[in-house]
Amino acid sequence: MISSLSEHQLLVFWTQLLVLLVAARLLGALARRVGQPAVIGELLAGVLLGPSVFGELWPAGFAWFLPDDPEQSAMLVTVGWLGVVLLLLATGFETDLALISSLGRAAVLVATGSLAVPLALGFGVGWLVPADFVGTDTTRLVFALFLATALSISSLPVIAKILGELGLLRRNFGQLTLAAGMANDVVGWILLGVIAGIATSGSASLGGVAFTLVGMGAFFVAAFTVGQRLVDAALRRARRRGDTVGEVVGVVVIITLAFAVITQALHVEAVLGAFVAGIVLGRSRFHEQQVVAHIESITGALLAPVFFATAGLRVDLAALADAEVVVWAVVIIAVASISKVLGSFLGARAAGLGAREGLALGAGLNARGALEIVIATIGLSIGVLESSAYTVVVLMAIATTVMAPPMLRSVVRGWEGDDAERARLAREESMRRNVLVRPTRLLVPSRGSGNSIAAAQVLHFAWPAEAAATVLSVGEGMSDEPLDPVLAVLHGRQVEVRHVGDGDPVARILDEAALGFGVIGLGASDASADGAVLSPLVDRLLVESPVPLVIVRRARGLEGRLPSAFARALVPVTGSRASLAAQEVAGSLSAELGTEVVFTHIDVVRGERDPGRVFWRHPAAVAPSSVAAALVRGATALAAERGARARIVERSGANPAAEIVQLAREEEVDLVVLGATARRVDDRPFLGHTVAAILAEAETTVAVVVVPPVPAS
Repeated sequence: MISSLSEHQLLVFWTQLLVLLVAARLLGALARRVGQPAVIGELLAGVLLGPSVFGELWPAGFAWFLPDDPEQSAMLVTVGWLGVVLLLLATGFETDLALISSLGRAAVLVATGSLAVPLALGFGVGWLVPADFVGTDTTRLVFALFLATALSISSLPVIAKILGELGLLRRNFGQLTLAAGMANDVVGWILLGVIAGIATSGSASLGGVAFTLVGMGAFFVAAFTVGQRLVDAALRRARRRGDTVGEVVGVVVIITLAFAVITQALHVEAVLGAFVAGIVLGRSRFHEQQVVAHIESITGALLAPVFFATAGLRVDLAALADAEVVVWAVVIIAVASISKVLGSFLGARAAGLGAREGLALGAGLNARGALEIVIATIGLSIGVLESSAYTVVVLMAIATTVMAPPMLRSVVRGWEGDDAERARLAREESMRRNVLVRPTRLLVPSRGSGNSIAAAQVLHFAWPAEAAATVLSVGEGMSDEPLDPVLAVLHGRQVEVRHVGDGDPVARILDEAALGFGVIGLGASDASADGAVLSPLVDRLLVESPVPLVIVRRARGLEGRLPSAFARALVPVTGSRASLAAQEVAGSLSAELGTEVVFTHIDVVRGERDPGRVFWRHPAAVAPSSVAAALVRGATALAAERGARARIVERSGANPAAEIVQLAREEEVDLVVLGATARRVDDRPFLGHTVAAILAEAETTVAVVVVPPVPAS
């Protein structure tokens, strides 16, 4: 039965949240200003508001703020744990299993070294510390085992936050640190359960250990098989219903809590379940980056700072008045740090990694953070630790956390990894900045026509290989056979074929697009039907689709033949968002094929109309404006960053469309890429006069990149 809280308890709770959050945010911001991660300031906020400072300066106020009331403490701790669960969820989204698996041997060896060496040295120190550190209700052996376990465990939440704030999470060693940290936590918590059982009952429960080991093995297998399919189904259903982002966030949180419940029931911390949930959710083709952003914002702004500040509240520095405690605190901090760095370094070197990578792994895994304080509290509560030993373990947790950021900075300063890692990071950064070309899923509706084959070619060469594709068979009685050329174009990437022969094809395409696709690639016929701009189907999608479109009309004169690969692309450059998307498509495509991309900006000048044509004759060329020159230079620089060969051709004239068509002939390009934003005019889509004229006049393949307008905030 749920008991009611008194008005006073609620007042104290809301006051605690307010004071802790304000102090954590202020000191977190101060920590960032002096080059430390915010987590350091957040922990310090708790220390200042705990018994060491606030309790000494104003005992009565401290007693009101942190009363000796289990219910009061439980409320605050629960909010903090919810924060760390969501923090690990967000970290799981950033964890790259493919990258970790490619470094699998290294992950195993680093995890082994970072566990074995601290366990051995911690056990040795446990036999040497003074007797008054050992709990009165336990033995020296149990105490030594407990201390060894405490020194071996790393704090995955703190590691994740430090790596994220330092911008190191996507580095190879950053992903390895997460993998080893997860292994440290699993093994450490299992050992802790065994030792706690010995301490409380005098013997270890082999059945309990077997339950945890077998259960965790089954959990990992189920999470990435059956669990992955269930997560996909839940997210797919939420997106199919057109749920708002807030409702999808609710689905994600429910899945996370379910995973957390399972690991907690297996006697391993709930945060590990949340971390695995984040990995599984991030691997789902139906996950949405916007959802991750919402979770990260509320966690980083509110819940995580409260968790770390609450952890700091447990620290009481009064025990440092005893010189013996200070000496042993220094010894244990030194042993904890040296053993973790040494073990990680030896594991890294055994795996063939460099010395700096081994030191970086050790520096990251050395952070014990708030979970170590939880472990110390458990040791105190079951009588393994005396208060002096508790203080030493807590100090070790804070000291190793504070040491981690400067150690990491000093190790990675001037070190950017090997060529492969630098190339991967540069590519990821480029993709992150892109307007359109990102590793998101591709949707290719097709009836097997030559135009849809050309659209598949553009998407295949422009988008990264890890972007999976769905070919949507549109039309009654369609089979896989007419789609063979489209599937052949997409060879090498994960491809799914779906048939939607019945019902409104536009509605079915839009339903499919709502399931997490980043772009729709469409073939457009050369001749419009029923007064349509491109075709009735494409025109409706131009008006209704919230997903960007790449519409391709292949070169004329290819009847009965497949389009060839593209040797040279022409991209007119403007300052619009759609133009940036077109530059990305052309630049990425040219980089993939090793071909050339030509950028141009047409300076519009007044000219004399030719009554025999719809175009204007341009007068003598004039120097392009400084704005135009800057736009084209920027496009060239971005293309070069992607690895494409780029060239600039300067033109001016009275009619941009005429100049572009003429330039396409002169440069012998086989692809023109245009950016456009669809607008509705008289209930019909309008891409602009320039795009319409180029589609009508150009003989070469034309790709129109249509970006939906950004909604007003």
